[in-house]
Amino acid sequence: MNMFKTAALGTVFAVLSGTTAIAGCGIGAGNVSIIANDFPAIHAITDAAKACADDGLTVTANMTKEHQTLNAPGMSGNPAEYSVAVVANSSIVALLNDGLIRPLDDLIAQYAPDLPNVNKVTVDGKVMAVAFMANAQHLFYRADVLEKAGVAVPTTYEEVVAAAEAIRAAGIMEHPVALNTGAGWNLAEEFINMYMGTGGELFEAGSAVPTIENENGVAALNMLKSLTEYSNPDFLTFDSNATQALWEAGDTALSVMWGSRGAAVLDNEGSSEDVVSSTVLAAAPTLGGGATPATTLWWDGFTIASNVSDEDAAASFQAMMVGLSEDVVKANQDAAVWLNPAYVATPASAGVIASAEAGANPYPMLPYVGLMHSALGDNLAEFLQGSESAEQALADVVAAYTTSAKEQGFLQ
Repeated sequence: MNMFKTAALGTVFAVLSGTTAIAGCGIGAGNVSIIANDFPAIHAITDAAKACADDGLTVTANMTKEHQTLNAPGMSGNPAEYSVAVVANSSIVALLNDGLIRPLDDLIAQYAPDLPNVNKVTVDGKVMAVAFMANAQHLFYRADVLEKAGVAVPTTYEEVVAAAEAIRAAGIMEHPVALNTGAGWNLAEEFINMYMGTGGELFEAGSAVPTIENENGVAALNMLKSLTEYSNPDFLTFDSNATQALWEAGDTALSVMWGSRGAAVLDNEGSSEDVVSSTVLAAAPTLGGGATPATTLWWDGFTIASNVSDEDAAASFQAMMVGLSEDVVKANQDAAVWLNPAYVATPASAGVIASAEAGANPYPMLPYVGLMHSALGDNLAEFLQGSESAEQALADVVAAYTTSAKEQGFLQ
């Protein structure tokens, strides 16, 4: 399986050529049904796609935070309930493993022959998704708070901890740090970010054998624990909504959040002028003397179901390409870091772009990485709560992952 080359994102923003738009829709007949996450960039795409509907063409969208649990069941029927699933690095894997999405090469050749390679997610030589935006977790900081505490902008996680201590010691904030450390998927993602920032590999090259029980794994966990010591005691409940709310309330000064939250944090809604005017988005910090930002690069894109008619597949592809047209991107510049030549970098995208240009690694697109992600999410909270060692937590993760990987045939 070949990964989407997100390592090249550092140059993407300068070299993209035009993404084909379907002028005036003109799609013809068909049924388009989209399952997707619920955030502004996806709304912009689906709204444009739905505007193509006419007497012979239906276009509907189910926008839900539960999309990852609904897309596979909804695409398993024949015909599939959904003709389009909007996915990311991790969520495409289950659909690939079960054969629920079709290659897009013929549709691209017919309807979008000028689609740039950077938008093509290629697996085993076939284009299986069209990527339309980049994302990553990175540092958000309050310039006014750092100045008041007398500390420079941190570029390493060690400096983040030192800055947090200075802020606390000065009596400015008791809990100046917030990360998406909610037990489960979010906590696992934080570990993977940290671990890959150390140069660690999750698996032995070319195999599903786990390789996290090492000094890199211990270092990643110890840094997470150091950071949570400066977080609110409820840190095991923190997801993106929680960290954004804390930031907008002025309760934190150093946060690691998704770049896709940048526009909402920097707008004039839900916060104060003091917070908004002093908020800066920067690259993810490094860890342990390394030069690679301790984060992972992600893409969002669309796929087309296997179990729909060729007519519906063609209509679905064309409708989504309308949603990704340059006009849509121009009208929604702040909604995402778009992989489109019409996109102009904004302050909200600064952290994602800086992380990419500094060489952040892509999140692994491997058939068994979801099992590792689940095992991490289920077995790290005890360490952060102080009830077991880092070594025991990593051993628990490996044991849980190994059981699942054997059950699914990835390990003997």
